[in-house]
Amino acid sequence: MEIVICPNATEAGRLGANAIVALLQRKPDAVLGLATGSSPMAIYDELVRRRQSGEVSFAQARAFTLDEYVGLASDHRETYHNVIRRDFVDRVDFAPAAVHGPDGLAADLPAVCHEYEEAIVTAGGVDLQILGIGTDGHIGFNEPSSSLASRTRIKTLATQTRIDNARFFGGDVDQVPTHCITQGLGTIMDARHVVLVASGHGKAEAVHQLAEGPVSAMWPATILQHHPHVTVLLDEAAAGRLQLYGYYRETYAAKPQWQGL
Repeated sequence: MEIVICPNATEAGRLGANAIVALLQRKPDAVLGLATGSSPMAIYDELVRRRQSGEVSFAQARAFTLDEYVGLASDHRETYHNVIRRDFVDRVDFAPAAVHGPDGLAADLPAVCHEYEEAIVTAGGVDLQILGIGTDGHIGFNEPSSSLASRTRIKTLATQTRIDNARFFGGDVDQVPTHCITQGLGTIMDARHVVLVASGHGKAEAVHQLAEGPVSAMWPATILQHHPHVTVLLDEAAAGRLQLYGYYRETYAAKPQWQGL
């Protein structure tokens, strides 16, 4: 796991975009894993800028989203299908139907979960997965106590997650759905490269546990300690609880430029 401490979220976004641009330049038909929420927005904004400048194209790429609420109407502004299209997909040049997400309105949700797993495998697996992290250490919607080997499935959202997400629902936690479909921790671990981005003091404890705590279902993101290629991009505030803060800064400063992320 590589910890990169940036002066601000904008720089973290630039570095995350660098990794995706480099991937698409060597593999134009790469498969991306897309996360929603505020954490990845700096990456998406930078990728949009680079697409507009002609530096990168998504025309041959494919993508899979991490999760979806269960029961939200398809035209609801906060379905993750609509959020990812608004925040990123429709701002670049993905081909029609190149971006996939689970159907939270399907009659047979377990079948949807199984089919989603199969679709990722059929696509060749995810080359680079973008992640945020919740204040309780969740990634995707894998809440504390999630199986570390879990696959795509239906989950009940923790109260803290619904409180955190209420800002997207007019501040009304009662409007936040109680259930979701999410890629499992085992599914996420199958990605070849994971880029996790976090900013703000509110994420500092989760980041500390992710990088320096014991691997535990109580902090689901800690499973990433077992992944062979994880890049964690932080602003100063999110890095505030790291015990080895100085070491992480030293190792990144000494890293040769050719190595990339």
